[in-house]
Amino acid sequence: MLSPKDKRQLRAIGHKLKPIVTIASQGLTSGVFGELDRALNDHELIKVKISTGDRQLKRDVIDQICLSTAAEVVQIIGNTALLLRKSSSPNPKLSNLVQG
Repeated sequence: MLSPKDKRQLRAIGHKLKPIVTIASQGLTSGVFGELDRALNDHELIKVKISTGDRQLKRDVIDQICLSTAAEVVQIIGNTALLLRKSSSPNPKLSNLVQG
């Protein structure tokens, strides 16, 4: 569980990030889960854009992503979620936490 101080620091790092994965009408396919897993392994802190009109459906998609990828929600603003999954051995050239 992230403390409010940790979330504040992560939001500051995430502010400059662009969404890496966009989830649209196809929903959560195996390809999307593969890309999310790769992005979280490489970058640790990522933005995901969820293009659904329904607020509850968007929340359900985010919850399903977190359960499937073991990621944690840092922040949700509009259609964009900031997700975190720390790596045991991050790549300093790719990790947003190391560069941030």
